[in-house]
Amino acid sequence: MERMDRIGHDRRRLVALGAAAALSAAPLLSACGTGFGGGGATGGDGSAADDITGSFDWKRAEGRTVKALLNKHPYTDALIADLKAFTEKTGIKVEYDVFPEDNYFDKLTVDLSSGRASYDVFMLGAYMVWQYGPPGWLEDLGPWMRNSSATGAEWDQADFFPNLLQAGQWSLKAGAPLGRGGQYALPWGWETNVVAYNTEVFKKLGVRPAESFDELRELAGTITRKAPGAGFEGMYGVAVRGSRSWATIHPGFMTMYARNGLKDFTVEGDEVKPAMNSPEAVAFTRDWAEMVRKGGPPSWTSYTWYQCSSDLGAKKAAMLFDADTAAYFQAVKGASPASGKIAFHPGPKGPGGSLATNMWIWSLGMNARSRNKSAAWLFLQWATGKEHLLRAAVQGNHIDPVRTSVSEAAAYRNKMGAIPGFIDTFEAVVGQTKIQFTPQEQFFDATTSWASALQEIYGGKNASSVLNGLAGDLASKIG
Repeated sequence: MERMDRIGHDRRRLVALGAAAALSAAPLLSACGTGFGGGGATGGDGSAADDITGSFDWKRAEGRTVKALLNKHPYTDALIADLKAFTEKTGIKVEYDVFPEDNYFDKLTVDLSSGRASYDVFMLGAYMVWQYGPPGWLEDLGPWMRNSSATGAEWDQADFFPNLLQAGQWSLKAGAPLGRGGQYALPWGWETNVVAYNTEVFKKLGVRPAESFDELRELAGTITRKAPGAGFEGMYGVAVRGSRSWATIHPGFMTMYARNGLKDFTVEGDEVKPAMNSPEAVAFTRDWAEMVRKGGPPSWTSYTWYQCSSDLGAKKAAMLFDADTAAYFQAVKGASPASGKIAFHPGPKGPGGSLATNMWIWSLGMNARSRNKSAAWLFLQWATGKEHLLRAAVQGNHIDPVRTSVSEAAAYRNKMGAIPGFIDTFEAVVGQTKIQFTPQEQFFDATTSWASALQEIYGGKNASSVLNGLAGDLASKIG
């Protein structure tokens, strides 16, 4: 699951690191070029992928070693457990370091910015492409994907859910849509933002999952008022994140925001303009803050994914509007006091029935400075391929498949079918789930400021004034 709250994101520190490194990386950027099919880091205009010729061969880099930087995560556990299969298939060894998410991205950023190429491959989120792509730290994987000598037919690019593959494609230009330009990350594991709920309290109170945002606001308040009297002492309505972090904005809040047709920014020509202060956005934000006051966690301003997830499992929260993985790992047998009593629902629809949903993707990328690209690409193919991902989903806890073939596999469906509503919810939202933010390099600072504004509105400040102030500040930094 995505652990970004705990990264700290000491985002200001991270951005400072990135800014400094961007200056040192400028010559690399100009040498690499950009865009799908743009050059790699071979020193010329071409990609290192162009050096691969002849028939595809899994043993092409036999005897080499790939170095990977990984974040501590259930998906990582499934990968590590299967590495023997990769080595047997390719003759390539994998050395890896695993860091907790508290400092994983600091480690990755420092390593990429140093140009040392300590790691050939690494985990990253699609949002990080907006930070790591422009300085030229990420290999454009497009040329590798298109070269049939480098990529086996069994990798089957068409098998990926399209929105997930497109999330790692970008032209590196602020405001430009995803799905165009270079392929800077491959989808590996992801999570969609939906509602999970405690079936026990819902049954006792005689309530049903909300189908609209108005219903959700009312339901959260009703549960907070009535649950203690029904035997659920201390239970409140809905767990959502509230810490002063960019990660507060992207799960439930951004999902409901997008389902209401609202935008973070508008793009006019080359200009990116803040839009979170539109009258409709102001009204929505005010309503979200009111929902949290009446039906959210008592200490909401400190809430990260971890507190939200834990509260659902501990029967403190009746609902969770967040990553499906955050609920899934509480729902599996024996995982928490609420396991066996957690069900999934797509969450409230927007006007016109919209289930537009924001997502987080754990992607895999290649260091543009890697001196071991041929072996690294074979590893990326295998790690994102059908065989490994099916084993990881069935034998491990690599849920939310990035490939349609895995999502349709009987073994996977048998496993996930034990969790009420999980598969139906996944299938209801997968077609409308994508990154709902506008790509731009200041993403982390902008969303952290947005979370701060949300806290001020929750605290009672005028929503229109706060969001106008936020938009004015962001306009001077981003536009």
